[in-house]
This record gives sequence, C-alpha cells and structure tokens, in this order.
Amino acid sequence: MLRIGLTGGIGAGKSSVSARLAARGAVVIDADRLAREVVEPGTSGLAAVVEAFGPDVLTAEGALDRPALAAVVFADPTARQTLNAIVHPLVGARTYERMRQAGEDAMVVHDVPLLVENGLGPSYHLVVVVHADEDVRVDRLRRDRAMPAEQARARIDAQATDEQRRAAADVWLDNGGSLRTLENAVNQLWDDRLLPYQENLRARRPATRSGQAEIVPSDPTWPAQAERVLGKLRAALGETAVRVDHIGSTSVPGLAAKDILDLQVSVRAIADADAAANTFADAGFPAVQRIRSDEPKPIEPDPARWAKRYHNNADPGRQVNLHVRVVGWPNWRYALLFRDWLRADADARGAYERHKLALAADFPDYAGYAEAKEPWFDQALPKAEEWAARTGWSA
Repeated sequence: MLRIGLTGGIGAGKSSVSARLAARGAVVIDADRLAREVVEPGTSGLAAVVEAFGPDVLTAEGALDRPALAAVVFADPTARQTLNAIVHPLVGARTYERMRQAGEDAMVVHDVPLLVENGLGPSYHLVVVVHADEDVRVDRLRRDRAMPAEQARARIDAQATDEQRRAAADVWLDNGGSLRTLENAVNQLWDDRLLPYQENLRARRPATRSGQAEIVPSDPTWPAQAERVLGKLRAALGETAVRVDHIGSTSVPGLAAKDILDLQVSVRAIADADAAANTFADAGFPAVQRIRSDEPKPIEPDPARWAKRYHNNADPGRQVNLHVRVVGWPNWRYALLFRDWLRADADARGAYERHKLALAADFPDYAGYAEAKEPWFDQALPKAEEWAARTGWSA
C-alpha cells in the first residue's frame, strides 16, 4: 500500500488537493471527518469531551458545539492537549480500520491537518504539503467561512510554521493561484510520481534511473532530504537498525555530487539485513540482488567482512542508494570515516571534487564512473586513517 500523508495549514486548500487525488483513484481518509465521527452523539468520545470540558460544549440538541469547544482549546494549549488525548486514539483506531478496508494494493491518501504538529511524517511513503501565503489563507477563511481576520490569524498561529512544514514535506504544492493551476499540479504529481511509485512498490522494483554520472553543485537541502528518508527508515525498521546515517558525497556540505542520496543502515549481523528485506521493500526500498558486497581493501582482505545488502528507492522523485552494513565491519567504518574526513578537511574535499568532475567527463555512464572512482579511495585511505588517528575520531 502506498501511503501518502497530505497536510497544510488552515485555508491552504488541502481539501481541493484531496478531492483531485480522489478523482484520480486514490482512497482518501479524512482525519477531520473521522474526528467528527468519533464525537457524534451517543459515542464514548463525546462523553469524554463533556467530562473534560463541561456541558457548555454541547448544543441544546446534545451534539458537540464545535465553535464553543474551539474557543476554549485554541486559546489554551493545555486544553488543546487534553482534547487531543481524547480524540487522537479514537481517530487512530478508525484510521487503521479504513486502511485495512482499502486493501494492500490501494494508494491511500491520509488527509491530516496536524500531521506536522504530531510528528506523523515518518509513517508515510510521501508527505505532501499544500501551501499558500498567510494573507491568502486569511482572505479565504473570511470569504468561505465568514471567519473574522483576527480569529483566522489566531488559528494559523496555533498550527505549524511554514518552516516546520517544509522540513516535513517530500512534495510542496503551492496553492497561491487558481484552482485550475492547482489541479494541473496535482495531475502532474499523480502521473509523474505517485502512480509510478505505486507500481514500483507493488512490483518490488527500484525506480528507473538515468545511467549518466552527472555531477551537480552542492545542494544545501540534501541533508534535510536525507533526514526525511532516514526518519521513514527508523520508523519502518525499529530495533533492526542499530543506527541510520547520511553518508556519501551529498552528506558533505559544499561538495559537488550526483543528486543521489547515499544512506547507511547499520545492523548487528548480515542475517538481520536479509530478514528485513521485505520490511525495506514495504517501506519503498526494494533490494538490488546483484550487489552483495563492497570491494575488499588490502588492509582487511577477507571478503566476508565486506558483505552488505543494497537497496534503491522505488520513488521516482528521489533517488536513493541504501547500503545495509554490519556494525564494526570495515565497509561500515570506512563509509563513516570518509564522510567525516571530507567534512573536516577542505583540501581533501577539493581534491575529491576535482577528481569526480574529471571522471564524470571521462566516464559519462554511471557504472564506468563508479568503477573508475575506486582507486582514489585506495590512495586516500591512508590519509583518512592518519586524520582519524590524529583527531581521535571514532565511528
């Protein structure tokens, strides 16, 4: 099941995106709708809310008076936490049931207003954030909900900031323009990313990628992109992963690189990596069976201690090389050592970048580039080890 978390601030237009995704075939689970269902008259949820906040939050007919409750909880963070503690578990249980009913091959869009605030991002294959500037959102709330501007801004201020949402977003949809423009953007997202991702996930195959070794300038957002993926891996693997790390060239600030994130999952034994193969695939990282080890180095020539498992991402919108290595083995250690050495040594970093650019020009195909790069690591290893000894570095 491809799980997509959809969120955005109040008035951003999330409902329009949700409707368009449903029209394209997604199964939409609306957290707001479920939150209303669990506090309908006669439910245990409504009884708990009345017990916590008193009868003033009920209408004369015995239903929940939402404006009265909103006036209490949006002015008091403690009251908001109390309400969340009542409603969220009930909504969670109902959400799980709706997902189960959708079926394993469904594309499920979970429409969650407070996805970022509640730290839910790692539980989805992708997080889609719908954005509009604050003034645009206030105007919409005044027009569509007859909400006073002061109240609209208070509601906006009570939610996550744009910066927090950007940190969580795998996809950022700008809804500052017309509905047609937004729907065109959603259609493109569906055709170019969501549908291929779903098909790859079902087939347990990596996304198709270019064979070209194109080196691009350093992207300052690479670490944040990596952290989002690492969060998904932590959530999926649990205690199977001893640690997860951003490694490789994209983990070194200022270093030009291929626009591919290299990540390392540390396990206690290679058998743990094999046992977790389906977990990796379900999380969107199918195995590449032809790669089972790294190239042994003379300093420790036993091939068995260079074994690894290797996965690529099924998401066509974000290329990832995922290396699963055993803690303490030389390939595990060297991945961390080279990263930290290049971060610390500007001369080494510059030399490596020049070497990469030259190789990419001479070996434009990725396979040839990767093979030609290995001798540089052999020559650089003593320098990295000298740096490690001098600085007291440890993995």
